[in-house]
Amino acid sequence: MSDDPLLQPYRLKHLTLKNRVMVTSHEPAYPEDGMPRERYRDYHEARAKGGVALTMTAGSAIVSADSPPAFNNVLAYKDEVVPWMRDLADACHAHDCAVMIQLTHLGRRSRWDGGDWLPTVAPTRMREPAHRAYPKLIEDWDIARIIADYADAAERMQAAGLDGIELESYGHLMDAFWSPRLNELDEPWNGSLDNRMRFSTEVLQAIRDRVGPDFIVGIRMVADEDIAGGIGREEGVEIARRLRDSGLVDFLNIIRGRIDTDAALTDVIPVQGMRSAPHLDFAGEVRAATGVPTFHAARIQDVATARHAIAEGKLDMVGMTRAHMTDPQIVRKVMEKREDQIRPCVGANYCLDRIYQGGAAFCIHNAATGRELTMPHDIVPAETPLRVTIIGAGPAGLEAARVAAERGHAVTVHEAAAEAGGQVRLASLTERRRELIQIVDWRLAECERLGVTIRYNSYVDASDILDEAADVVIVATGGLPNTDVLDGADLTVSSWDLISGDVKPGQEVLVYDDAGDAAGLQAAEKAAQSGASVEVMTPDRTFAAEVMGMSLVPAMRKLQTLDTTFTVTWRVLAARREGNRLAVTIGSDYGDVTRERLVDQLVVNHGILPLDELYLELKEHSVNRGEVDQAALIDGRPQTIATNPDGRFRLFRIGDAVASRNIHAAIYDALRLVKDL
Repeated sequence: MSDDPLLQPYRLKHLTLKNRVMVTSHEPAYPEDGMPRERYRDYHEARAKGGVALTMTAGSAIVSADSPPAFNNVLAYKDEVVPWMRDLADACHAHDCAVMIQLTHLGRRSRWDGGDWLPTVAPTRMREPAHRAYPKLIEDWDIARIIADYADAAERMQAAGLDGIELESYGHLMDAFWSPRLNELDEPWNGSLDNRMRFSTEVLQAIRDRVGPDFIVGIRMVADEDIAGGIGREEGVEIARRLRDSGLVDFLNIIRGRIDTDAALTDVIPVQGMRSAPHLDFAGEVRAATGVPTFHAARIQDVATARHAIAEGKLDMVGMTRAHMTDPQIVRKVMEKREDQIRPCVGANYCLDRIYQGGAAFCIHNAATGRELTMPHDIVPAETPLRVTIIGAGPAGLEAARVAAERGHAVTVHEAAAEAGGQVRLASLTERRRELIQIVDWRLAECERLGVTIRYNSYVDASDILDEAADVVIVATGGLPNTDVLDGADLTVSSWDLISGDVKPGQEVLVYDDAGDAAGLQAAEKAAQSGASVEVMTPDRTFAAEVMGMSLVPAMRKLQTLDTTFTVTWRVLAARREGNRLAVTIGSDYGDVTRERLVDQLVVNHGILPLDELYLELKEHSVNRGEVDQAALIDGRPQTIATNPDGRFRLFRIGDAVASRNIHAAIYDALRLVKDL
């Protein structure tokens, strides 16, 4: 037996969990027609294979048709969900991993123009800012129907062979009854705490009547809304005690905060640039006050923090949910004394931000997550070792090197700079994004372990590559900022210039952000921190359109303390010198109108242009002339195009050397190409 606190078994009612690590309920938005089909199953099975004791499926599997699916939720109110959930449960049980699901009615946290276009219902008419729907004030007949829907859904999950269920009571329907700021109903559903808890108590009792006393039932609950007029700490702990005393609940999963705005949600689920595990101590206080088995997850992204949570008795089960999206094999690596090989979660929140934008969850630097049907977490060795040359040690080049080396190939990387990292290293120069450098550091460590040769300050041309006699050449040279997008472009500087410190900010700075990515905000922050007055301008109808909701929060919290303004729907057309300043002409895509700004500095953020000269020089020396069989790439088959009989190697390019995209795209390019070399 290991003496590691994380590896100790835990007894929950009749269920023995093999260790203390779990994946908490979350919705990666992988269902098809509301059903958790093969993709959903394989995603959870990968974490089960990796050693977690418990995987919670479906953040917010919905129990009623008038809870429209806001995040491509699992439809737990349909009988056809049962065989799909049974398939998932069987797959995870085969790896000694317990399976539960979270059930909920979203209440006001949805929109009426989805699903079956039914009005949302809540004990308040107050709109949730995040989803903007005005709910119908819930009626008695709605309440009776929804209580029955909860019981029906629980019975389906029991029939599917799950080990238990969790009800969600934060930001959804159930806790809106609890919250004095949200409950507008009359008695018996409002007033005293017993009245405000009546809905949840009746739901729990209806579930118990249906599934019996042995089936595990827990609740993920807000124990402090952290807002005036809401559920306070003392009342939240009292709710937890009453749930315990009811005998209807087997565990508590503790939340602190609220989720009705992007900013509030980000305090509940922090992103990079914010504190790690900010609510862990609070969850421990609830556990101490109630004695109920306690789960918790909120940016517990490293093993040391998780181990501390268990060792100090703050939690019974520790949730490492986003961490397991990054590396599904955390527990296995802990067991095998390979903690140094764990791929770190960097808090970029590409996963959750995509969900809240209506997409599927992907990890910024594990392109296999969510693609388990087609992309491997474990790289299979190749039958024939090859000599692989890679030009560029940014995220694309390093991922290509790592995967090629795992395949057993001999890999050499040429990097023109003195350090690896490319744009990731540049982005990490800003304090709130410094964790991004772990994307580079982890790959460098893996490349060293696998014997990859990296040559720094190595600026190569076509003749150098030809001399290496490689079998495969991969160009991952990235690109450089594109500032030539207006008349007078020679008077501008790039966002990279400010972020890197190569150019000092002016006193009045106009940041023209036509890319909408993080670099524009980073440049604005760098200028404003120097004391400049900064205006961020975009032709889009929203600023920073590529920086998704939760990731925008720490940026705005910083920028709003500085002298910054944001201007939308205006396009910079031209710049000219006027004395020692710049006269900037701006126009609009919406009509024939122009204005002028007088500034000290014009910063352009307009994406990058690929550094593709070397690739173009090498094309005629390659077997495939750089051509990619896209069907084979998509289907996961090797590249076999051979159109040049005089070619000496196969040639590919990946990442921003192809086109201006993002970190995830660069890493995905590398993985899906190189896994089949």
